[in-house]
Amino acid sequence: MDTFLKTGASRRAVLGAGVMGAAVLAMPNILRAQDKSLKVGVYGGYFKDSFDKNIFPEFTKATGIAIESVAEPTGEAWLVQLEQAAKAGAAPADVSMMSQVAMLKGQTTKLWTPLDLAKIPNSKNLIDRFVNKYPDGSVAGIGAVSWYITLVTNTDVYKEAPTSWAAFWDKANADKLGLLALVSNSFLLEVTAKTFFGGTNALDTEEGLLKAFDKLAEVKPNVRLWYRDEAQFEQSLKSGEIPMGQYYHDVTGLAASEGHPVRSTFPKEGGVQDSGCWALSRASKKADEAHIFIDYMSQPAIQATLSRKVGTSPTVKRELLDLNDKEFAAVSSDIEPIIPRYDLYTTKSDWLNQKWTELIVG
Repeated sequence: MDTFLKTGASRRAVLGAGVMGAAVLAMPNILRAQDKSLKVGVYGGYFKDSFDKNIFPEFTKATGIAIESVAEPTGEAWLVQLEQAAKAGAAPADVSMMSQVAMLKGQTTKLWTPLDLAKIPNSKNLIDRFVNKYPDGSVAGIGAVSWYITLVTNTDVYKEAPTSWAAFWDKANADKLGLLALVSNSFLLEVTAKTFFGGTNALDTEEGLLKAFDKLAEVKPNVRLWYRDEAQFEQSLKSGEIPMGQYYHDVTGLAASEGHPVRSTFPKEGGVQDSGCWALSRASKKADEAHIFIDYMSQPAIQATLSRKVGTSPTVKRELLDLNDKEFAAVSSDIEPIIPRYDLYTTKSDWLNQKWTELIVG
């Protein structure tokens, strides 16, 4: 299952850089006989393979619209490609799954064609935060999938599951933590604000951000590894060498189901919920097909299929889903999540990175 390591904003974007070329060549899933078609950009590797196998063929059967899936490159590279192509009036994909920060950056250049919710009746199923809006209230994107970063522990080392993110600060955990290495994918400032300062609105001011940085700096003696390579941390977690940290809930659950001594815990302050949006390039000539596609993907039944087959957390309200308690717990939680402050990573990116290097990982 190691290819499943690569799914997440950072991870769902780094996915499959190596296997991408072969996967694209091996999947001639364009039904050329059909004139209705749509190019859809999704994170590569395992993620794309799952959509190609479990989702897109059913969509084509239901609508008669052929899907050509496009493996998106890593990080913000896809945003840049879409921007440059749109300037030339071209769309490498009509609809793409975009990170929240990329959504905000694309908004500044009006890259996303506003969506008409009247043509997406299933949008009423979504949890409100998964409708991404321009400042004027028009809809820029619709929540495609979400996923959680949680508090993970090795069960041989920690017989009892911790209940709070505050465990990261406990002196008993010196040199035992594996934490994500970037300010913009670890969301540790948000975790700190929720755990110690009453919520992420504590980060609204520079003074509040500096307080959070100072508090987070107290964690440093407990950190064994600031990781960029997920596989490295996962191996160390399984072996007990680094027995506590933050990691992806779905991947940890998979490792546990394969018999590894690991657990994922939603702390009382909530797991960190990150997500990707469906967005329509302004250069696309396929707005009708795009609305049909986004509406189809917003059905509770499809969101439940994604949870079962791809391991993502639903973007629609729980009461509409036919997931049983065990299936829901495998991908999500009823505890109110910590939502990343994506606005900060677009407006204060350089300052945050500088302080992060200076005060936390330096």
